[in-house]
Amino acid sequence: MTEVSQAKSFISELPPEADDHAVAAALATAAGRRLMEIRTQIGFADAAALRSAGDQGAQDLLAEQLARLRPEDSVLSEEARDDPARLEASRVWIIDPLDGTREFSEAGRTDWAVHVALWVKGELVAGAVALPGREITLCTPDVTAPQPDPARRLRLVVSRTRPPAEAHQVAASLDAELVPLGSAPVAVAVAAGLHASRLDGSALVYNRPDPYLPDLLVCRPELAKPVLDSMSAD
Repeated sequence: MTEVSQAKSFISELPPEADDHAVAAALATAAGRRLMEIRTQIGFADAAALRSAGDQGAQDLLAEQLARLRPEDSVLSEEARDDPARLEASRVWIIDPLDGTREFSEAGRTDWAVHVALWVKGELVAGAVALPGREITLCTPDVTAPQPDPARRLRLVVSRTRPPAEAHQVAASLDAELVPLGSAPVAVAVAAGLHASRLDGSALVYNRPDPYLPDLLVCRPELAKPVLDSMSAD
């Protein structure tokens, strides 16, 4: 059995009648396995080739399996041409086949992920994030946030490559430690009871004509107001 067929074999065992939560989890996990296979096959000598193969390999697997499992649904993917028909659809799968492409191409890094979410009539109703380098898939509906440690300093996770200008201001205001990371989830975080919004506190709106969301805040509910207040302070 080839490496490609091993990843496909895992997802092919999922029947079309599986619920949306199971589909999201299986898709993310299978794409993650495919990405690990690609890492092994290509290696890290040529980072650009590895990034390209990872983006395309995960995209191909997700597109193929969504067509099999949910043929009537629309798809919005970061790695595929946009289909405007999604704007009229009531069900849209929003996928990022490889979030943290740069980290994926660096040996030893595990802060990259596969994101799969289902948008239904304005709401994210199911989702999964696979962290293949850590052999973890977090998925709705049963996911819990880590318990806070009162003895530990607050940590503020920011994009490793595109940290917002407000990050240092918030960290100073809350006496938080900045932690660079390559990837972050949303649907799963909300299912775990966390706060998710834009940096100005406004709602995250998906499946718009321009789907770009340049900023994101995910935190514990009790930290949302202090964080948002610190960003709006003069």
